[in-house]
Amino acid sequence: MPHVREAGIGVRLGTEGVIPLSDPPHAPASTDTAVDENLLEELIIEAQTALPVELPALANRCASALGLDTALIYLVDLQQRLLIPLDETLEPLPVTDSLAGWAYRTVSPRVDDADDSVIVWMPLVDGAERLGVLAVRTASLDGARMRRSRILAHLLAMLITSKRAYSDWLAARTRTATMRLPTEMLRAFLPPRTIGSSRCVSTAVLEPAYDVAGDAFDHSVVKDVLHTLILDSMGHDLTSGLTASVAMAAARNARRGGCDLADVVESVDQALAQWLPDQFCTGVLCRLDAQTGVLRWVNCGHPPPLLIRAERVLDGALDSPPQPPIGLAGQLAPAARQVHETTLEPGDCVLLYTDGVIEARDTDGAEFGLDRFTDFIIRSSAAGQRPAEVLRLLIHALLDHQRNQLRDDATILLFEWRPQHQ
Repeated sequence: MPHVREAGIGVRLGTEGVIPLSDPPHAPASTDTAVDENLLEELIIEAQTALPVELPALANRCASALGLDTALIYLVDLQQRLLIPLDETLEPLPVTDSLAGWAYRTVSPRVDDADDSVIVWMPLVDGAERLGVLAVRTASLDGARMRRSRILAHLLAMLITSKRAYSDWLAARTRTATMRLPTEMLRAFLPPRTIGSSRCVSTAVLEPAYDVAGDAFDHSVVKDVLHTLILDSMGHDLTSGLTASVAMAAARNARRGGCDLADVVESVDQALAQWLPDQFCTGVLCRLDAQTGVLRWVNCGHPPPLLIRAERVLDGALDSPPQPPIGLAGQLAPAARQVHETTLEPGDCVLLYTDGVIEARDTDGAEFGLDRFTDFIIRSSAAGQRPAEVLRLLIHALLDHQRNQLRDDATILLFEWRPQHQ
């Protein structure tokens, strides 16, 4: 049976990972293998124009230039259940029960001593977003090879991030089912699942992955301000997906134009009233100052955000007087949106969700419920799970509760304020 060990001495990187800063304590004295710098430079230049389908071969050539044997890229699938190899001759690996999955879940390296070589499972991360893992095989492992494995993982993560925005092949490779048209349109607008800075992190999940239409989320960090948004459009068809897409585009357009929170909501109201006058959506828009902890939010007919502090939900902390949904025109349109404000404490988490989360029912008709929903997050966070992993586990628990047949879209967005990590 192969011997498995965790690699390195780590330090928290923001709130999403553990990255070794020194050589593994078990490693022998470095026997530095010569690196062909000219070849490595040529490969990096070539990588800029390489097609995504050429990444597996390019990864191996880069590994060889670094004195390593091979490197295999695995990307996580849309539902974060499988790690799918870019080498189409290989089989996927489970996220839950594999060493590769352990590296993905914990965002830290894992070393596997095989019969005649060593495999280092390195997480592939873009900022705070988990992309997958890199399997680096080498005859032996020392400090130099560990550093080179880490460098290679960083390089390939950047390449994957730069190419996946326009590559149908990468998008298709990480799918395990056929996607419906409304979902295809909506997902084209969605940001990465996880974003963050040294002071805050925001992460989100959305299901059903291939059949969602009306739900959507958005988040962005601008200097020291975190912007978040969650939407639930009426209906479950192409029009509802178009409604959410127009709402997100209008919010981004106003936000990028320097509008304050109230004006952003007004811009979305006007856009929907003009272009989709028969459609509306509920939603919550938040703006967190990551330096001061001041949180401002607007709730437009949506379930109120939840504030989790010291492993408990503060009942009613982010409740607010009801306001109409977004996009109502004519006499139903609100005169002005109310913006609410509070100050978070370090370590606070804010949870946004759509009603499909708590109203999911099992075969006996029992709802998943708000208490089970919040208790799952609190217990998982207390167990040391990182925010993105907490939501991955939670959305799978929700799917299991309803036997993978959600009757309504379910979207969850969680953001944390962690000023101590600056």
